[in-house]
Amino acid sequence: MSDRRFHPLQREDFTRLEHAAYLKGLLKPFKGKGDFDDWANQCFALRDEMIGMAQRRVLEQAGGYPFNLLDVELAQQITGAGTVFLRWRKHDRSVMGVALWQELMASTSTPVNLLEDFLAIEQARITINMQVSLLHTLGRQARDCANKMLQAEDAYLRRMTEIAISSSRRQRPLP
Repeated sequence: MSDRRFHPLQREDFTRLEHAAYLKGLLKPFKGKGDFDDWANQCFALRDEMIGMAQRRVLEQAGGYPFNLLDVELAQQITGAGTVFLRWRKHDRSVMGVALWQELMASTSTPVNLLEDFLAIEQARITINMQVSLLHTLGRQARDCANKMLQAEDAYLRRMTEIAISSSRRQRPLP
């Protein structure tokens, strides 16, 4: 029996998210703005679900006993783009970054029996941040493509309108 206090995310934690099959949505013919908007919304929804899972499964554990006894904590950071990443920081918020975790691992005051847990927390943080980042980027790219599709469709409709007007002028009988 393990005396680990942090329980990393397991395969079953990802099962429901996996069935959303966001990459399957990427590998299809997109027929217009609506298809890109739909896929962008799926990516953003998955990103938000990943953030929620990180809050429920990782932050709750990492913020509990005995991890809360140390002067370093795992916390959320909201970016300017509005997404959320997991970061190591001091409780007083004076310092942030992975260097804090590295110091925690190197410190002789960190209990040896927690080192494996801190490795698992850091591995979960790295993985979740990568997944959140990718989903955010894919959603943003899909939104950009939706806008480009709209511009392309507008250019086509303008030209078709010009052709229709020009054609109707030529077909009018002279007075």
